[in-house]
Amino acid sequence: MTVARTICLGFLAVITLGAILLMLPFSIGDGSWSNPVIALFTSTSAVCVTGLSVVDVGKFYSFWGQLFIVLLVQVGGLGYMTATTCLLLLLGRKFGLREKIAIQQSLDKPGLAGVVELVRSIIATTLIIEITGIFLLMLVFVPDYGFDRGLWLSIFHSVNSFNNAGFGLFSDNLMQYVRSPLLNLIVTALIILGGIGYEVIMEMYLWTRDRFFKSQARVVFSLNFKIATTTTLFLLILGTILFLFTEFNNPQTFGTLNFPQKLMAAWFQSVTPRTAGFNTIDIGKMTEASLFITIALMFIGTNPGSTGGGIKTTTTRVLLSSTFSALQGKEEVIAYQRQIPKALIVKATGVAVGSLLVVISSTTLIALSDPQLEFIQILFEVVSAFATVGLSTGITASISTFAKLVLIATMYMGRVGVLLLMSAILGNPSPSVIRYPEENLLVG
Repeated sequence: MTVARTICLGFLAVITLGAILLMLPFSIGDGSWSNPVIALFTSTSAVCVTGLSVVDVGKFYSFWGQLFIVLLVQVGGLGYMTATTCLLLLLGRKFGLREKIAIQQSLDKPGLAGVVELVRSIIATTLIIEITGIFLLMLVFVPDYGFDRGLWLSIFHSVNSFNNAGFGLFSDNLMQYVRSPLLNLIVTALIILGGIGYEVIMEMYLWTRDRFFKSQARVVFSLNFKIATTTTLFLLILGTILFLFTEFNNPQTFGTLNFPQKLMAAWFQSVTPRTAGFNTIDIGKMTEASLFITIALMFIGTNPGSTGGGIKTTTTRVLLSSTFSALQGKEEVIAYQRQIPKALIVKATGVAVGSLLVVISSTTLIALSDPQLEFIQILFEVVSAFATVGLSTGITASISTFAKLVLIATMYMGRVGVLLLMSAILGNPSPSVIRYPEENLLVG
């Protein structure tokens, strides 16, 4: 079995196990058996760290059901291979070449050196950030709900925030906290840390150690770090400005807030499409311009090697840089005085086009099965599912069973990745010694 098939089937196995657990009576608030489609949808959404839900999670599921969701989100956020590696480390198992290759491909790491050490650092980083988030969120939830309930709310929302899932235990998600600076700051910080990528966090840690503790080794930021951080910062600032402009006078979203609160809400709404799924305003009441901006931000997504989805910021930058080079009549694509390899440009094009085809196909299928829905609602829901975001205009619970199954497939394809899924289906390409002659054709 190829590595790609191992990863894809591993995700399917975890989703199946999660669906079975979420069907059982003790997982449901009223003690009854759950509808299989609801259980499968919730499990897929959790493992794919999406956050879309056809039920009110806080009311429908018991404590055990909510706990299963948190565990599935944690496994999904780490990735199947990373979670499996964590289990093997706990059992004291050694890693063969096959396991190292599987981890390397799942993390999109260029080489095999230091793979197991990277997994250890990922697990440690995850625990440190999530535990810190729990303690900080307790400052918000414990005064409102008491220690026991406040602690569980903090655990649930910290894990979901860092892993860029959007499950919440409140019926209005986080809308009741739209005016809370503390919650807005904590949740957005967790979302950004989860979406920035583990490699970026480790480079920042090494730079900090070198800068403040006078380490002998000089840290030079990689091209991945430069592109990931600058693109993320640009999108966050641009999104905040655009949402502030498009929603400023909307009485159903920002209209009742004062200016500092509007700025805070715009910042939160700019952060959360980076595949997190939490919302402090009613998404269904946003203007169509804001919905379209959100769709664009969701499709771009987070950085590679993170807990989030989308086509990734680096893919977007490579395509934009390629476009600028073409417009300038250049044959090389340059970024930060480094030439982008042609193989990487081909890969970025494949990711973008493949992702676009999935979105178009899913949107068409749901438009045919649920013609009563508006197109912008369907497109928003599909992109949210594919980019593993979890934001919704409020139609998730009311769509047909067929549409739910389409979204399940879309979430799965978005989580494992279009290229990895095709590699799992088609197998590894056979090396070819044949080289064909080049010939020009008209484009553009």
